[in-house]
Amino acid sequence: MKGFMDMMAQAKDLQAKMTKMQDELAELRVQGKSGAGLVQVTLDGQGTMRGLKIDESLVKPGETEILEDLIVAAHTDARAALERATQEKMQSLAGDMPLPPGMKLF
Repeated sequence: MKGFMDMMAQAKDLQAKMTKMQDELAELRVQGKSGAGLVQVTLDGQGTMRGLKIDESLVKPGETEILEDLIVAAHTDARAALERATQEKMQSLAGDMPLPPGMKLF
């Protein structure tokens, strides 16, 4: 019975850590850049775009296709940064806890 109680305590502790991590992710902001930083996209921890900065030098008539491509590239870069940040938080939460292959906590 003691083993079961220990397991329940660990589960409760994990749940508290998950809640804390979700709160931290909600406040997280990551930035992606493209065009040597001329286009910057900011995402929150849930992947919602929260900001977009475009250098004035890119705003030229007839060059909207280049600008559109840079925005997409910056967004892709930001999503990759978000994935890395999320994975780092998950690893710190999971610690040495073995998870089955392919299983994600999110």
